[in-house]
Amino acid sequence: MELPPRLRQAVDSALEGVALSDLTAAARALSLRYRNEVRDGRLHIADERLALAYIATRMPATYAAVHASLAAAAARQPDFAPRTALDAGAGPGTVLWAASAVWPELASITLLEASPAIRAVGEKLSAASSLAHIDWRHVDVTRNAGRLAPNDLVTLAYVLDELSADQRDKLVDRLWSLTSGMLMIVEPGTTAGWRRILDARRQLIAAGANILAPCPHQLACPIAQPDWCHFSARVARSRVHRVAKEADVPWEDEKFIYIAASRTPAASHPARVLAPPDTASGRVRLKLCRPDGVAETRLVTRREGDVFKQARRRDWGDVLEI
Repeated sequence: MELPPRLRQAVDSALEGVALSDLTAAARALSLRYRNEVRDGRLHIADERLALAYIATRMPATYAAVHASLAAAAARQPDFAPRTALDAGAGPGTVLWAASAVWPELASITLLEASPAIRAVGEKLSAASSLAHIDWRHVDVTRNAGRLAPNDLVTLAYVLDELSADQRDKLVDRLWSLTSGMLMIVEPGTTAGWRRILDARRQLIAAGANILAPCPHQLACPIAQPDWCHFSARVARSRVHRVAKEADVPWEDEKFIYIAASRTPAASHPARVLAPPDTASGRVRLKLCRPDGVAETRLVTRREGDVFKQARRRDWGDVLEI
């Protein structure tokens, strides 16, 4: 996965003339805050230096995770064609680019962001987008966001990990009330991120939401610790990305977890592949979450004909009709 060409060019333009040593130092400081899930009352991205480090080192990975999540949800509801979107905690506008790639018919988006530094960078990047209407607002999503109209698509990406449990519950309720079509929440693919998604999932089901993805059911999650549910997206690194992250390989794997909830039920509920398939000649071993609420490791052999043909083409995060 790579950034869309227009976004890649806009990011490169924003980083032009910035010393790589400054990016590297800022990226290191930012990574430390995110990894430690620091909650000290301060914004993670408090100045332009950190904002530029974010778009250089984190935006490609978050774009890949958000795009993969939205694409998975779109596949479960192919008739869904959002025209309006609301993104809470928008950062540099990553969702704007991912959502418009998944749904080219998207016409407008409202982006709520509390950090002036990352919002300013996001506004510059979004000027390169083809969306007809982009409305950036200086809003702290944990407080009163003012009057907001319901939107077809509502998103919250990589935000819950910065909030207290009480703030998370209130925000999920608020965003669901603003959702006329689909709500998407994306979190880091850590055990803590998975637990936050499970909490949001329970809350949304209790509110009457229909779970679209990744779960093929509305029953209790069958995964038990120390295991956890998460997925992965491979991200191509630019030269600046590699240098700023002090990395050698030209790619990285972004682990993420998400929940997609809808006002409309999914048409079908195929099983979800929960881990990289174990493939050998004439057989595929898949870890599946099934529509009946059971998680299993299933061995599919050549003797199963069409199911085997389907299974050998599936990857981590894909669905399987069984």
